[in-house]
Amino acid sequence: MRSYEHALVVGKFAPLHRGHQLDLDAAIAHAPVVTIVIWSNPDFPTMTNEVRANWLRELYPRATVIVGHDGPSNDAPDIDQHRYVAALLQRHGATPDVVFTSESYGPGFASFLGASHEFVDPDRTTVPASGTLLRSDLHAHRDLLDPRVYRHFVERVVFLGAESTGKSTLAARMAGELATAFVPEYGRDHFAERGGQLDLDDYVEIAVRHRALEDAAALRANRYLFVDTNAITTMFFSHYYNRDSGPDLRKLADDCRIRYQHVIVCADDIPFEQDGWRDNLVWRGRMQGMVVHDLAVRGISHSTVHGSLEPRVEQVKAILAGTYTSSAEQRHALGSNAPTVRHRGRGE
Repeated sequence: MRSYEHALVVGKFAPLHRGHQLDLDAAIAHAPVVTIVIWSNPDFPTMTNEVRANWLRELYPRATVIVGHDGPSNDAPDIDQHRYVAALLQRHGATPDVVFTSESYGPGFASFLGASHEFVDPDRTTVPASGTLLRSDLHAHRDLLDPRVYRHFVERVVFLGAESTGKSTLAARMAGELATAFVPEYGRDHFAERGGQLDLDDYVEIAVRHRALEDAAALRANRYLFVDTNAITTMFFSHYYNRDSGPDLRKLADDCRIRYQHVIVCADDIPFEQDGWRDNLVWRGRMQGMVVHDLAVRGISHSTVHGSLEPRVEQVKAILAGTYTSSAEQRHALGSNAPTVRHRGRGE
């Protein structure tokens, strides 16, 4: 395969898989300038044009990614597709001299653009992947996806509730049950590092660091990622110990409305355990009410699990399977997401 000046790769990339990456890697290796054109009409609601474009930007920062927002339908004749790409390239001042594809339409498409064509694994022998195969069961074929792409399809499950309601134990247990990752409470570590003295900036740092740990854990997760608390909890602690939270922390708490696919409240119906860091039973009850009230105000749908650990494990499994039924006190459908030692507080 010879070298070129400007390579073009076109596709829906729904999702971007390792077969696509063969084309893209070949383009990157054989041309100093690479343009990627992406669109789908209709779009994919669970992975929109912009979401898929961002995967390409993250994995191929050297390339220029052009998103077609007004492209012809996916079943339009090839000539309509070719004309649209030609017009899109002209609009962006892109003049590729080669097209990399693994598709039968490739040579004719390249000829229409006045460019050379390079086939990459047209028989799918190197990477037996297709968008149709991946969409049939993304989790079963996750080995065909870069972890940074698969992360988008991981369902984040956050456990909320006051201190000593079993969040940490349940998050770790569910990760073990379903062979995936979990994110422990970061705030306690930060609290210990600061010697128990936290100011407003510390609470923002706790929330930011916790989110970063979530994003990193999602790269090694399998279908689900279980998370012990989130920025809403951090905001409560900040208000409790500092009488304020600040706009940055409130924004991070508000982002929780859409960050999680499943929000599960751990009921305060288990014995309170004093570990030397916690406040007391009265504070636990008050904070539990604050958590539930905040979810209602934000319109965040959530489920509540009750009882000892084993019943809670089965309840979580039912929630994830969509088969959980409970009383009005256990289930709150208020919106859509589509999720005695006094100290200075640790947040998340």
